[in-house]
Amino acid sequence: MSYSSAFTDLAQQYIDGRWRSGTGSWDIVDFNPYDGEKLASITVAGVAEIDEAYRAAERAQRSWAETNPYTRRLVFERALRIVDEHEAELASLIMAECGGTAVKAAFELSLVREFLREAVQLALRAEGRILPSPDDTKENRLYRVPVGVVGVVSPFNFPFLLSVKSVAPAVALGNAVVLKPHQNTPVCGGGLVAKVFEDAGLPPGVLNVVVTDIAEIGDALIEHPVPKVLSFTGSDKVGRHVATVGASHFKRVILELGGNSALIVLDDADVDYAVDAAVFSRFVHQGQVCMAANRILVDRSVEREFTEKFVAKVKSLKTGDPGDPATHIGPLINSGQAEAITSLVEQTVQGGATALVRGRTTGTLVEPSVLTGLAEDAPILGQEIFGPVALIIPFDGEEEALRLANATPYGLSGAVHTGDVERGVRFAKRVDTGMIHVNDGTVHDEAIVPFGGEKHSGVGRLNGDAMVEAFTTTKWISIQHGRSRFPF
Repeated sequence: MSYSSAFTDLAQQYIDGRWRSGTGSWDIVDFNPYDGEKLASITVAGVAEIDEAYRAAERAQRSWAETNPYTRRLVFERALRIVDEHEAELASLIMAECGGTAVKAAFELSLVREFLREAVQLALRAEGRILPSPDDTKENRLYRVPVGVVGVVSPFNFPFLLSVKSVAPAVALGNAVVLKPHQNTPVCGGGLVAKVFEDAGLPPGVLNVVVTDIAEIGDALIEHPVPKVLSFTGSDKVGRHVATVGASHFKRVILELGGNSALIVLDDADVDYAVDAAVFSRFVHQGQVCMAANRILVDRSVEREFTEKFVAKVKSLKTGDPGDPATHIGPLINSGQAEAITSLVEQTVQGGATALVRGRTTGTLVEPSVLTGLAEDAPILGQEIFGPVALIIPFDGEEEALRLANATPYGLSGAVHTGDVERGVRFAKRVDTGMIHVNDGTVHDEAIVPFGGEKHSGVGRLNGDAMVEAFTTTKWISIQHGRSRFPF
């Protein structure tokens, strides 16, 4: 098997170290979202394969956990070298299956490297403690131990990255994993991850990949008795279901969900710089990013200047073939998403909004739109827009900006632009969001900084030490060095 032939070789299930076909009742057909080319066809995994994958993980996990962490970390060092050696091939796979531009592919791969580097360190970070006891003859040891088996569900927008982001730390800390990638990106989000770790020497069964869908397996992936932790990245609607079912089966659930981020431009901001940050934050990867700046809030004192410059820059963006280095905006993941975004723009304009830029839709290619003049109760303001649509919303003063920024059920990311950094920090502290950036864009992820949202944007955190909390548990072992005295 090779990386260059991934859509042939890796379009399979990967269970207990073996590449195999599923036994489900239908095939997932993997298409290039730009030109509609058929990339692969994969027979889905059925309930039997879900059980086999979890049982394989359960068998492999104990010996993997007992492996010296200095030995475990060698796998991630080798995986990092593999990503470096095959960078061009991996980038081409991301561009073909995800519709990502060259910039997006490079961004994704750079973050994959950072998370693999962090996994090398995480292998050594599950530290124990010795705690005092009121009994002079007792010793209390608190061990950090792997949870056992982790179920991971990854999305379509950054599939390689967002699979590795949970898989690598979970495995580094001594767990085994069953990974289910999104059906629109089964190779980049599934087979490719398995191949990298297989080539890096990960023992069979420690990582298993099942390509399937709820239509085939129902809730088997989250109800199964083996996994103790579920790590889900996706929409809040599906996340709510995962949380409900997982909790009913006493599983720890980590949810990284959608966002409705605000990028706020205060009256003393560097307007040119804010424009650059806002355009990138809204339109990177066609806006199919949970951290994207859905809403751009601009102080009325700089609204005219900002809007003119923002619109001019948006009009300069090129929409087209993601394989063309000059392309800024490639295709949306599928025609259904393109139709939904087009309909959303039409409904918003019909509802009274003004289109400063009105992009055309051709198949899965959706050109940028910029809307303003929205009513405060416009439906588009309260939802995540997974497409190239920018909303410009004026405000009068910080208090109104804060009210508008917080007027959403989401709370994932954000940004505030100001000439006074400490003013920006004070403002940022009052925004109900898990992450916010002063004088920068809204799209950031760093391997050692806790990542996650508030409200409907998720539960729990990933990255850095938060990975230890997510994928290990504590175990108290006490040692009585003398003889205890019992009351009867």
